[in-house]
Amino acid sequence: MLYYLFLYLDTIDFPGAGVFKYISFRASVSFLLSLLIALIYGRRIIDFLQKKQIGETVRDLGLEGQYAKKGTPTMGGIIIILSIIIPTLLLAQLDNVYILLMITTTIWLGSIGFLDDYIKVFKKNKEGLSGRLKILGQVSLGLIVALTLYFSDDAVIKEKIYTQSQNIEIDENKESFEIDENKESYEFVELKSTKTTIPFVKDNEFDYAYLVGFMGEKAQSWAWVVFVLVVIFIITAVSNGANLTDGLDGLAAGSSSIIAFTLAFFAYVSGNIVIADYLNIMYIPYTGELVIFASALIGATIGFLWYNTYPAQVFMGDTGSLMLGGIIAVLAIIVRKELLIPVLCGIFLVESLSVMMQVSYFKYTKRIFGEGRRIFRMSPLHHHFQKLGYPEPKIVTRFLIVGIMLAVLSIVTLKLR
Repeated sequence: MLYYLFLYLDTIDFPGAGVFKYISFRASVSFLLSLLIALIYGRRIIDFLQKKQIGETVRDLGLEGQYAKKGTPTMGGIIIILSIIIPTLLLAQLDNVYILLMITTTIWLGSIGFLDDYIKVFKKNKEGLSGRLKILGQVSLGLIVALTLYFSDDAVIKEKIYTQSQNIEIDENKESFEIDENKESYEFVELKSTKTTIPFVKDNEFDYAYLVGFMGEKAQSWAWVVFVLVVIFIITAVSNGANLTDGLDGLAAGSSSIIAFTLAFFAYVSGNIVIADYLNIMYIPYTGELVIFASALIGATIGFLWYNTYPAQVFMGDTGSLMLGGIIAVLAIIVRKELLIPVLCGIFLVESLSVMMQVSYFKYTKRIFGEGRRIFRMSPLHHHFQKLGYPEPKIVTRFLIVGIMLAVLSIVTLKLR
């Protein structure tokens, strides 16, 4: 909203109004504003949650210090949601299709998580919202995101098309001139595409149409179906992965802030035609605006960490964790970096895999030997290290160090081909 106000003020030559045209300026303000909202109003929201006795219920997992967390306010994801939405509404271009998708994702998954937490806290049902309803909500969001990205006229990429041009060389000392017809030039052509970025390969691009290549000439026309299915899977997987990671103080919020910073970088370079051309990466118009949203996300998670670091004064609950995972997934899909998620979101991935491996192996050994056996002492993985005797702050710190290493590796893949 402020963006449009200052845009108008700039047309009447109001001093300093033109600075709002710059993404870098608005991104900086977005970060600071979201951080301040989380820090200032976060305390008030925590006090409100305590007053309403909206506290964490603790299951006996045999973990050291777990009962100290009993009664800690939960549903703190509300702090993150407000700290993201307010700066985005004030500073971003609200007619940008990508910004609209991110706002929709934040509210959609935040609402599902809020409903889950509400059932757990007020209905005293530890199971919360049924798994089927959660999956249905995630799948529905996936459909909205995928169909919008494929069918919206504003969601396009610009591909470099090389052409042969005539280069005319004139020698002023001669009466003749020469024509070089072999010199190449190029232009960026706007088009709809199911291409995405894939690391560690020569061209650094992958087209989902390849997966239905057996259909011959019809492959390209059916590629959107594959794209929709991939988007649904990624949103569901990353959202649940973030939810599983939210088991130690500061782990989910800290990991999300690192990932958000990396995706903000990807959005900026992908949305800038000069930088995209220099790096020889896919140019995606209008994604630069996502830097404002991502900056608000970074500020919100860091501000939330002020109260969520060990010992936590508030937990984000499913209100925050489901939403953060979904936001990260959609951001990665928009900037065509979804195939980098196993690297960038490696913490979420190993947490999810540890649970799947543990459950699968337990069921398998129970069927074969009549007694269930375990790979880890406890899953998700962070609980395994707790069982080994590592202090909670040390586990979180080391996980975040690994997250930073994975983020750097993800950025490096821009040039690894």
